[in-house]
Formats: sequence, structure tokens, C-alpha cells
Amino acid sequence: MAKNSKFFHTKPKKERVILASVNVSGHRPLWSHKESLVELGNLTSSVGGVVVSKISQNLKKPNHTYLGSGKLEELNSFKDFDTLICDDELTPTQQRNLESALNGKKVLDRTALILDVFANRAQTSEGRLQVELAQNEYLLPRLQGQWTHLERLGGGIGTRGPGETQIETDRRLLRNRINTIKSKIENVKRHRNIYQSKRTSEGIPIATLVGYTNAGKSTFMNALTNANVIAENRPFSTLDTVTRQITLKSRRKILISDTVGLIQKLPSSLVAAFRATLEEINLSKILIHVIDISDPKASAQWQIAQKTFQDLGISDKPTIVALNKIDRFQSNGKEIDLEQFDNIPTNYIYTSALKGIGFEDLLLKLDYMA
Repeated sequence: MAKNSKFFHTKPKKERVILASVNVSGHRPLWSHKESLVELGNLTSSVGGVVVSKISQNLKKPNHTYLGSGKLEELNSFKDFDTLICDDELTPTQQRNLESALNGKKVLDRTALILDVFANRAQTSEGRLQVELAQNEYLLPRLQGQWTHLERLGGGIGTRGPGETQIETDRRLLRNRINTIKSKIENVKRHRNIYQSKRTSEGIPIATLVGYTNAGKSTFMNALTNANVIAENRPFSTLDTVTRQITLKSRRKILISDTVGLIQKLPSSLVAAFRATLEEINLSKILIHVIDISDPKASAQWQIAQKTFQDLGISDKPTIVALNKIDRFQSNGKEIDLEQFDNIPTNYIYTSALKGIGFEDLLLKLDYMA
């Protein structure tokens, strides 16, 4: 090798992404095209994608290619992009049709993106199992047209049944993997139930932090308990439930739990996969609903959270509403309109987890309610 030879280390090329949104007539979403694409862009950036353009379209009825022909022509005129991400869950047929119309460009939907974000964030073995379960259940109806070779999941030579095609083998292997993961999750759940029974017998109440993703729950958890939970300005910093014990002014003990955040259009496969984690909220005596009061979509996020709480059967639990990031709101010089939060309980407080504002009041409320 020549004496003056040099090696140059290059960073992997980031995926260049176009985001697409469709609104079908008669559907009144809480988010406008623009607002929803901003959130989709944040999710994309959080897994390393670079958003190069955004497109949106109003349609009278759902399209078999998701987008209409005019928008497809517009997309095909873009040369320098790698991936199209759609702001809805596509049917398997829509995804195949769209990939074909875009000459083989990679097409993902909102669900696939959120699953990728979750896969990137999961830290515990249970979290990783839950994400893998959701990914596999999402993949199962989408195997057609893909060269998947799922033998790597546990099959291989000698595993194919008589007369099976490759796609049938892949489906069988994937179903086997799904059943294996479910069994492992049930095993984890049994161990958790033993631990929960012990906690219950000790009579220590639980207060759980809930709220929309990126509302500041992890920073809130750290300020309240010194838990050192990862707190970053990105969606779903926390996937795995974290629980810490604190002692209140009355010398009584209470457990504080931080759970996975909520988001609009949360994939049903993820809700099912993370049901065991979400069910832990049912064990809580108190909910601390953290809202980013500085977010323009705070009202819509409140509605998403209320709907989720109803679905989980926890909407009647005693709740403290923490109107968080009040320091940001105050710096804007605006007044807070509490009427935007339908049926907000009178038990609310203004907080800033970053500045430590409102925590003395919060601890007093916890002491009273516990």
C-alpha cells in the first residue's frame, strides 16, 4: 500500500423522504393536512429521514393508489427522493399499487413509520417483543409481492409443507413467530403480575404519568423522582414503563410510573401489542395527565387522550391535570384558554418540569389524594 494512502470515512446516506396526506370528503380530522404532516415529519426526522417535500390532496372517496393520478404525476417528476411516507395506514393493495405507480420507489405508511420509531426506542426485552409482535402482525397481510425469505426466523430447508408455495411458507413461519412472541409476552406478564401482587399487598399507591407523546412526561418524571429517564425533544423517548418510589410530606410512600405516550392515528396493532403495558395504568390510584400547554394542538391532543382513556376504561380515575411547559407559554405573552379542554377537572395545576414550577402544589395534591 502506498505510504500516503488515506482512508475516508463517509456517513451513510440519509433517506430523502416525501410526505403525503389525503383527506376524504366528509371526514373531519382533528388535525389539518399541514398540522398532521408536521407531526409526520417529526416522526420521520426522529428515525434519520430527511423530508424534502410535502404534498396533500382532497379526494371525494378513497383511491386504490391512495393519491390521485395528478399527484402521482407530480411525484414522478421528483427525481431525487428515496421514499414516500403516507399519513394514513395503507391497505396492502394500495401500497402495492402505489409502489408500482412510482416505478418501484419505497412506499411506507404512517403505521410502518411509527413501528420503526418504536423499534428504535425499545430498551427492555418486553418492549422489543411487543414491537416485534406489532411489526409481524402488520407484515402478515402484506407478504404478497414481497420476497421475504422468512426462513431466517426459524425455518429453512426441510420446513416447507407439501405443496406449499414460498408465500404460504412465509405466512406459516410468520404465524409461528407471532405465536412464539405472544407466549413470551404472556410469560413476562405472569412475572409482572407476581410483582404487582406484592406491590398491592404492601399497600403503596401508584400515580401514573399519561399524556400525548413529547408533552414532557419523561422530564416531569425526572423532576419528580430523579429517575434519570431519557428525556429528549423527540417522539416516544420512553416506551418502557419506568416506576420509582417517592416519599410525600406526610411520610407516606407513593409509586410514580411513566408510560408510553399517545399519538393520533395510533396503529391498532401497536395498541394490541402494548396492551399489557397500557393495562398497568388500570392499577393506578391516580393519573397525572401531562399536557404541553405551549403546543398549538394541545386541545386536539387532549381529545385524543380522553378517547384513549375511555377505550382503556380509565376515564373515571382520579386525575391531576398538569398544564406543563407553562414557562414557554408565559414567554409568548398569551392567556390560557381552558375552555379548549372539554370537561377538564378542576384539579389542574400549571407546571414546568424544566423549571420546577408547580411541583410543590403537585406533591400536596398527591398527598391528599393518595
